[in-house]
Order: sequence, then structure tokens, then C-alpha cells
Amino acid sequence: MAAMVAVMIMVRIGTFSWRSLRELAIHPKSSSVVMIGTVIVTVATHDLAKGVLTGVILSAVFFTRKVGKMLIIDGTQVDTDSRVYVVKGQVFFASAGQFVSSFNYLDVPKGVIIDLKDAHFWDLTAVDALDRVVMKLREHGATVEVFGLNDASETLVDRLGKHRTPGAALSSGH
Repeated sequence: MAAMVAVMIMVRIGTFSWRSLRELAIHPKSSSVVMIGTVIVTVATHDLAKGVLTGVILSAVFFTRKVGKMLIIDGTQVDTDSRVYVVKGQVFFASAGQFVSSFNYLDVPKGVIIDLKDAHFWDLTAVDALDRVVMKLREHGATVEVFGLNDASETLVDRLGKHRTPGAALSSGH
């Protein structure tokens, strides 16, 4: 047993990159937080699996936040009666709020075109966001045309979307 403990201690010392402690200031903050969090949880719980799980969860959270900020929506007034919104990026649970708030609901023209050829919808929250935008614009009197969905997004919107259903109304839930 003592020999196994010695081997484990040597593996831990040999595996850990001591140089990385000095480089914390130059690494991206998210990477440093992941490393420190993993080490703290591993040392506190004496369980490497919990430390690794902490690192994976922190990495997922930081990745989600980063990708969620990569959504660009440009609205261009074509004439007095129409506006085109061009959506670029990934729409999912982390960017759905930004998606909904990027449309102008105060000054709604008669025709609105939403160009999604450079966007991808990933989940139910994204489809719900599209439903909310389309139905909210319709409530303000606009005729809304959505086009350019890629095949995967089109399949998701067909299965889960409500805005294509005749008589669909904006729900207050979700």
C-alpha cells in the first residue's frame, strides 16, 4: 500500500505542470479558472474524477458563453414598407435572448424578411425564440417571411416550431 501511495504521489507531481502556475497571468482567464477550479476540487475532495468533472463543466460554461456572444443580427430598412434582418451565427439556449431582443418591435413595417442562411438553430429554446419573433412581428401587423434555414435547422423548426401553424398565437410561457 505504501508503495502505491508513493507511486501516486510521484505521478501527481510529474503530471502537474508547475510552469503553468507562473503563466496564469498570460493565459486566458477562462483557462486559468478551469485549471484552478480543477485543482481545488481535486485537492479538496481527494477525488480526481470530481476535479475533472469540475473542469469539464467550467469549460462547457465558458464555451457556451463565448459562442452565445457570436450572434450578429443586422436589420436593414429596404423601403418604408419592408425591412430585412440578416442573422449570422448560432442560435441556442445561450443566445436566444439576444436573438429575440435584436428585432425592432416598435417600428414594424408591413413586410419583414428574416434571412437565416448564415445561422443555425440548435435546440427548442432557439426554435421558441424564432416563434416569438415571428408571432410578435405578426401581432404588430407585419407579414413575415423566414428563409434560408439549413436542413438540420429546417427539420428542427418543422418538428418544434409553432409560427408556421395557421392561427398560432404567442404564448406567455417558456
